Amino acid sequence: MTDNPHHLATPSGKPRARSFGIGFDGTPGPFNAITDVGGVAVGYKTLISGDGALVVGKGPVRTGVTAILPRPLTDLATPVFAGVFSQNGNGELTGTHIIEETGAFNFPITITNTHSCGVSRDGTLRWMSKVLPEAVDSAWGLPVAAETYDGFLNDINGHHLTFGHVADALDAAAGGALEEGSVGGGTGMITFGFKAGSGTASRVVAWQGRTYTVGAFVQSNFGKRHNFTIRGLRAESELTEPAIREATSRAEKGSIIAVIATDAPFLPHQMKRLARRVPLGVAMTGGFGYHSSGDIFLAFSTANPAAALAQPGRMANADFIPDSDIDPFFDAVIQTVEESILNALVANDDMTGRDGNFVPALPKAWLREKFG
Repeated sequence: MTDNPHHLATPSGKPRARSFGIGFDGTPGPFNAITDVGGVAVGYKTLISGDGALVVGKGPVRTGVTAILPRPLTDLATPVFAGVFSQNGNGELTGTHIIEETGAFNFPITITNTHSCGVSRDGTLRWMSKVLPEAVDSAWGLPVAAETYDGFLNDINGHHLTFGHVADALDAAAGGALEEGSVGGGTGMITFGFKAGSGTASRVVAWQGRTYTVGAFVQSNFGKRHNFTIRGLRAESELTEPAIREATSRAEKGSIIAVIATDAPFLPHQMKRLARRVPLGVAMTGGFGYHSSGDIFLAFSTANPAAALAQPGRMANADFIPDSDIDPFFDAVIQTVEESILNALVANDDMTGRDGNFVPALPKAWLREKFG
């Protein structure tokens, strides 16, 4: 078990999975977060207000938005090589067409609830026009914005997220240790019938005398209780309680968005290969990509900025690790995604939302009994 305090708790003191003695494969970075990849920053805006019966447009509100900056603010117009993979397309991640076409994207990534995805996308463009106007004044932008559904707890049709909230999350983006659980876009999310949301992890990978970092960030909102698995332990028979209590019918609308970042030099086709390994990490926890689940994954590399920018009229050159040496990076993706999902579950508390709908937290006493 690590003695690094950042590996055991979030800045506010929420426990992380490792604090219960849960063992994981691989070596995490200093913060065990996507922000261990140099230049990557994360910010949140969390919206929680109201209780009781749903009144559309008034609440209760249990939502928010997460912002991920792939490069420092002044470099946000410089693309990053990237790849996307949709395991199950019952969801949205904007900007995928140009990523498929060119193998790159620029500008921040946002993740929010299903019915506010357009607001977070357009809010990113508005924010960019203020903080880096030269990037959009004479060009167009196609920001990446993703979503998962929070309507069991949140007044999702009340459209409470505003452009100002998106700007707040973008302005708050920073490196270092991250909060997890019911924060940002993950505020109203549920996984395996437990309260979940935002989670992150990282791994250090050695290659030819150099070290690189792979980081993951998930907005976790998927899965059925009977499939829930922690490090190979099927929890079905032992965790039938505490259960969700629903005053309003809960349709299955689960999804997971995962963002993979690395400073390892890879080409776009290799980033797509990393994105394709995300479902294996999801499956380690019991996620099987059911019909209603939007399982969409993005991977990007901060390496080769000059080649990704590819100025016209000159030859562009890019370094890359050969495909024959990529397997340890596949391991890192799977490991970080698995731990990120469990962190999103562990760093959480019970939540009651619209109409009194109740979602329990993963029981901490059970975790101590099994892993402590």
